[in-house]
Amino acid sequence: MTAREHSWRSEETAGVAVSADSPFRSFWSDFSESPVAMAALVGLALIVAAAALAPVITPQNPYDLAEITILDSMLPPGGKNLEGKRYWLGTDDQGRDMLSGILYGLRTSVFVGIFSGIIAFFLGTTLGLMAAYFGGAIDSVIMRLVDLKLGFPSILVALLIVTVLGKGMDKIIIALVIVQWAYYARAARSAALVERGKEYVEATRILGLSHRRTIFCHILPNCLPPLIVVGTVEVAHAIILEATLSFLGVGLPITEPSLGLLIANGYQYMLSGKYWISFNPGLALFVTILCINLVGDQLRDVLNPRLRR
Repeated sequence: MTAREHSWRSEETAGVAVSADSPFRSFWSDFSESPVAMAALVGLALIVAAAALAPVITPQNPYDLAEITILDSMLPPGGKNLEGKRYWLGTDDQGRDMLSGILYGLRTSVFVGIFSGIIAFFLGTTLGLMAAYFGGAIDSVIMRLVDLKLGFPSILVALLIVTVLGKGMDKIIIALVIVQWAYYARAARSAALVERGKEYVEATRILGLSHRRTIFCHILPNCLPPLIVVGTVEVAHAIILEATLSFLGVGLPITEPSLGLLIANGYQYMLSGKYWISFNPGLALFVTILCINLVGDQLRDVLNPRLRR
């Protein structure tokens, strides 16, 4: 190979590398145009990191009876106990550090939201793609199930399921998956119907590729942008539902951390001036949902330029 040919090959290789990186660079450039979305992304990253590291960074385990005492109950934000230990967000009626309780509660909320979202994504997306690809009776049956599910309020369905199954994180995850899968199925079917009639799908049929490979290796990647947006919305939805169920007393048991339980514990003290017991967990829940929604809103604009303001 001559030096000139080697130079041409190097330029071609470099051009391929640049073009391969350009979609991500373009996506990140479009996403970072919004300072609000970037601030929300940073805030969300901090919330997830703090929740994941809660056992390490919190001053106490608020659900370990050996680490709490009733003598420290109802301390206001910034107050100190008899030993001089300061509680920056105060304590609740059981003497638990509110900062530790909030981080442990966020840990539960983030885990439940993400884990239930992943299961619902795979279940709903698979059914939605099958409905669009095969059509006919399969499409009719799946979409009638979707219509039946979407015909009832999510909180009512979740409440009914956890009432039957009982309390526990695994029961809440099952309830949230049943609540969420229909949204993914409808979004996946709508996107796949657009892709089904395109030339590359016809080419896979001519080449004799299996239905599974056509659906998951060729159609699914082109349907991911709207599903990613739906995923961000549903994660926030799952966190709210878990907090609501726990607040109503049918979600997690009182021995497990939950923002909904923390809000419920302090609700009766709101009028007596002990606002921080409910207000601080509620504020943490509000900020988390706000960050997720702002990130999802920017993802929608970036992945679908026609919706860009």
